[in-house]
Amino acid sequence: MSALAIVLIVLGVIVLVAVLLGFLGANKRDRLQAGHWEERVRAADAALAEAAATDRGWERETMEQAARAALTEMRPDWAPRDLLLVLVDDKPGIEEDRAHFVAVSDAGDEARVVLARQGDLWIAEKVE
Repeated sequence: MSALAIVLIVLGVIVLVAVLLGFLGANKRDRLQAGHWEERVRAADAALAEAAATDRGWERETMEQAARAALTEMRPDWAPRDLLLVLVDDKPGIEEDRAHFVAVSDAGDEARVVLARQGDLWIAEKVE
């Protein structure tokens, strides 16, 4: 057997092992991050409860209506199945308050809606 054949076989085995390890690593990462959304939603709900207790204007229904209105305006042919509050950014005062929602469609597509507070109203800052 020639030296070139041995080198090619060794390289083939190395590539095969690297692909296998990459696949196994990606599966492990997916399993570890499986509860990621649930944790973020729980944390955002807790932050919303705290913000609502200290500051009027953090009514979840009002915020969800603003997020749905923004999605209807920016993506009229896209209907979300779930609307998850994932981040509450309650800074001192009200001018810098932000709320982040993630909308999930039946197909699993996601859109992030960032709401900014203006007085007692919530206005869509951006839809990604």
